Amino acid sequence: MSATGSSLGGWRVALRLARREAWRRKGQTLLMLVLICGPVMAVSAATVVWRTSDVSSAESVTRVMGGAEALLTPQQTRDVAQEFDPADGTSWGADNEAPATESEIRTVLGERPLLPVRHESSDYRTDHGIAGTNLLVVDLRHPLADGLFRLAEGRFPRAKDEVVVNAALADRGPGLGEKLVLEQRAPDGTKVPRELRIVGVGDYADSRTRAWAGVLPGAVGEPTADDGPPDLLVGGAPVTWSDVLRLNELGVLVASRQVLTDPPPESALVPDMRGGDEGDNTALTVLGLVVAMVLLEVVLLAGPAFAVRARAQAHTLALVAASGGTPAQARRTVLASGVVVGLIGGVLGVVLGIAGSTLAIPVAQRLDAAWFGPFEVPWALLALVAGFGFVSAVLAAVVPAFAASRQDVVAVLAGRRGEGRPSRRSPVVGLVLIGLGVAGSVVGSRPGGGSSALLVGASAIISVVGMIFLVPVVVAGLARLAARLPLPLRFAARDAARHRMRTVPAIAAVGATVAGVIALGIAVSSQAASDEQGYAPMLPIGYGAVPLPTDATPANVDEVEEILRKGLPDAPRERVTGVVMDSEDHSLDIGLAHGDQRVNTSYLGMLGTSYVVADGLPDYLGTRSGDRAAADRVLADGGIVVLRNRNENALPADRLTVEVGEVPFGGGEITNLRKADLPAVAARVPERSSPVAAVLSPAAAEKLRLPTATTAFAVRPTIERAALKNVNEQLAASPANVELQVERGYQPDAATQIIKLVLAVLGGILMLGGTLTATFLALSDARPDFATMAAVGARPRTRRGVAASYALVVGLVGALLGAPIGFIPGVAISRPLTYDDATSSTLLEIPWPLLGAVVLGLPLLTALIVGAAARSRLPLAARVD
Repeated sequence: MSATGSSLGGWRVALRLARREAWRRKGQTLLMLVLICGPVMAVSAATVVWRTSDVSSAESVTRVMGGAEALLTPQQTRDVAQEFDPADGTSWGADNEAPATESEIRTVLGERPLLPVRHESSDYRTDHGIAGTNLLVVDLRHPLADGLFRLAEGRFPRAKDEVVVNAALADRGPGLGEKLVLEQRAPDGTKVPRELRIVGVGDYADSRTRAWAGVLPGAVGEPTADDGPPDLLVGGAPVTWSDVLRLNELGVLVASRQVLTDPPPESALVPDMRGGDEGDNTALTVLGLVVAMVLLEVVLLAGPAFAVRARAQAHTLALVAASGGTPAQARRTVLASGVVVGLIGGVLGVVLGIAGSTLAIPVAQRLDAAWFGPFEVPWALLALVAGFGFVSAVLAAVVPAFAASRQDVVAVLAGRRGEGRPSRRSPVVGLVLIGLGVAGSVVGSRPGGGSSALLVGASAIISVVGMIFLVPVVVAGLARLAARLPLPLRFAARDAARHRMRTVPAIAAVGATVAGVIALGIAVSSQAASDEQGYAPMLPIGYGAVPLPTDATPANVDEVEEILRKGLPDAPRERVTGVVMDSEDHSLDIGLAHGDQRVNTSYLGMLGTSYVVADGLPDYLGTRSGDRAAADRVLADGGIVVLRNRNENALPADRLTVEVGEVPFGGGEITNLRKADLPAVAARVPERSSPVAAVLSPAAAEKLRLPTATTAFAVRPTIERAALKNVNEQLAASPANVELQVERGYQPDAATQIIKLVLAVLGGILMLGGTLTATFLALSDARPDFATMAAVGARPRTRRGVAASYALVVGLVGALLGAPIGFIPGVAISRPLTYDDATSSTLLEIPWPLLGAVVLGLPLLTALIVGAAARSRLPLAARVD
């Protein structure tokens, strides 16, 4: 028989033995499948959700153009260029050219059906006041508009006094059969109410959460010349790419059904629209790094299970070797377990992932403002994911397989267990790799482009691999230092060193998880801290303000106050008296000086004025409490309190010259100049900005002949979000048409919060999974030792103590090794993320709660869980392997 035939025959035997072994040891096999299936299922479900939520140009055809063959968008210029989908990229020529006319468009398209469509906006009356909505102005009954609006109940408008709305609008206002009152602005700025009867409720195809309404042309007034030409839905024959290019020459952007569903080759694009693939290459490289890290993690998690399976087969393999079996046959037998588990786990994980995605998609849809596309299963990608699971299982079995082929046959047949000393080269290789990882991170931490981030990512993988080489030495050293520890900890430490093939992958998996969590945690926290540091609040945190227009009448002001009183009864309000900076024909120019030295001021506020007028320092300015007494004395003396933020210098003197002039609108010389020498003091705000430039005493304002009025309302905390929405709708409906704005401080990006949550949950799951897996495998493998303990009179709770100690050793050692490794890429990637061009500085934020939770909290929690779940009864059995 040929060598190839012998090898294939050997694999058939090995696979048959592996299948029988998998069935015989169902508990072990189930654990292996969970370790392989879990990541495959999660990735498969995420892939299906991603592909379903990612609406391609071809999938968006109906929601963009309904039943038409193309959507034409005339521009205010000629000679435009576009990609196949104009939403992906366009370019324009000179502005202010006449848009293409319908007759010019017909010279290209011929006599085809054309349906005008406009997208406008309007206000509408809600149950509480007024809110904004988008308007789709088109005859939705026309076949070309089929699909732009999906009806849930009712019908489409047949007359100009009818309207169809989506659920987002109906939830805040009238429903089916009721009147919708639109507030349209006339050319003179006044609002013209238009009553429309709601005859249908449904969904606007391109947006899920924003308010939309569909009306017939002319329902909200005829378009003016300033509105520009409408978009056009085109029927008839397909619009080809050559048609698109000819229309581009006329200044018309075209979304063509034929082009989007069957795009020409990229060479058909004009040169300016042919994009490179550098960004795609970078994204693919980053994806490759992530896949490599995940693959490494899965291999490390599954490794202990295959090590225990190999140990269970050790006696059988030793008998085979004693009967003349070769090391290759022993390796093949263990690797076959990886092949069987990988095939089943990969396929089963993909199937479960597809099933899980059907539950995840509705949840994900609620978090997205846009409608998802049709349910899509990317079979090619899922085949790669299944292959990922298969490769993970085989790689996890590689080290146990080679160890099984080199085992001491005599020692195994004699019942002696254990492994040799760790290699002396292992720590050297590990330190060298960690050194390379540090060097690569330092080089990649310079503010740069994507290549720097890739270098840091690659360095992180190198550092983690280097850590894996250190684990055997650390475990062996821990066993030597365990002599003075209590029996459960001493037993766990020494057993971990004696069975490193089972322990090292588990500890390395925990370490790799901790390193990844800490690295990403440092990067995300530093980015958020940098964003927060750059945030400039406009009021003290929790306060709100309603800026009033300069033409607000006393009746308008009283009405606004009444709305605030009724809508926010638990939030006290205060009228802000300020200098009116703008009048009908000029604006005020106010400057502060000390001799020839000008005192610069800055502010970022929403109080409707740059200068507040008060006889005491108002609370809504958020100044330091220690400055109040001096400020109140200066205001009582008829002076001025200049607000200084944390970046501004102190005042040069305790008296300042205030200069006031009037600047005509449209430019010109400053007129009506007046000055006053006033006592002055600074009041500090702890933020990067001040709500106003200064506070003037009433006497100073009168002396400088400054016009004053109620410029805003300041509202004290606390203002609930639901109440804020209702109040703002009422304020929008008032004659003043104003808005209450609340300063809530820096609000972390939702994506940042999700990333932190995912890091905590995923890190916890992986750490718990790795630790629990290694612990219960160790307990299963240590049955002969527990039998010996029982025989010599060990107490029943000893088993619980040993189980908890196993978990503590695996979790704590892995976390302590992974934490410093995670700092390497975490610190490196935070530098380019937080680099400030103005100051050439960076910011480093260590997430200490996250660090404490993963390094100390999770190992202790895992130990408690294992100790509580482990059986306390020690088995009375003969010590037979």
